[in-house]
Amino acid sequence: MNEFEANLPLGKATIYTSEYDPGLLCTIPRKLKRDEIGLPDELPFHGVDIWNAYEISWLTSRGKPVVAMGELRVPCESPHLIESKSLKLYLNAFNQTRFDDFESVRALLSRDLGGAAGAPVDVRLISAAAFAAESLSTLPGHCIDDLDLAIDNYSLDPGLLEGAADPQQQVAETLHSHLLKSNCLVTNQPDWGSVLIRYQGAKIDQEAVLRYLISFRQHNEFHEQCVERIYCDVMRFCQPQKLTVYARYTRRGGLDINPFRSNFEYEVKNLRLARQ
Repeated sequence: MNEFEANLPLGKATIYTSEYDPGLLCTIPRKLKRDEIGLPDELPFHGVDIWNAYEISWLTSRGKPVVAMGELRVPCESPHLIESKSLKLYLNAFNQTRFDDFESVRALLSRDLGGAAGAPVDVRLISAAAFAAESLSTLPGHCIDDLDLAIDNYSLDPGLLEGAADPQQQVAETLHSHLLKSNCLVTNQPDWGSVLIRYQGAKIDQEAVLRYLISFRQHNEFHEQCVERIYCDVMRFCQPQKLTVYARYTRRGGLDINPFRSNFEYEVKNLRLARQ
């Protein structure tokens, strides 16, 4: 663990506060891992990190509790990502804080999170009366998980994609897998996810893609960085003209993180899956 990681609240005993405190938010410079991945300052993609927050509560001006769910969209161009445990602690700090209305809470969340990330953060709050309208979805495209493979490599290996693209076959294809697993960079706790890869260009061998995704199984990296690494590795070895990588991770501590990166798609739906 380096000095920067040592200052994060991950993996440490925690004192929980129930009074509003924006100082609880901890940030991580995206550039640290982007330099390691080899990303230039001018990003080859655009995108957003969609956070779903299932445990938001505060008090009305008369002291009555309110519960809500939240959708938080952090642009990938922001200089910082927000460390997940610190976001949980920050949200918990609303529990005994009084607000006049939903908009006051939403505006404050947007201001604080945008200030931490270094870019505007879009916040949508969902009231308890609207919970029933929140439906489950499935990832579009072809699931590659049923491929009959013998696997013995669980250490990240981008080379598994070498030679995987066939320039004789030009396709527009959407693939997905539910077998993505990586580990937290600091605590080593498992992170479980589903990932969608949509591309246009030389057809990519599905077995190679699945072997590559499974090779993340013992890899330590945050969600956002895994998705950017997948994007860069697919682009490097397969060179599609168009590429989208979108992961849906399971929740931890009342939060799930869903990074989306693309060089051609700008709109992304918050496709909540059954595991989330």
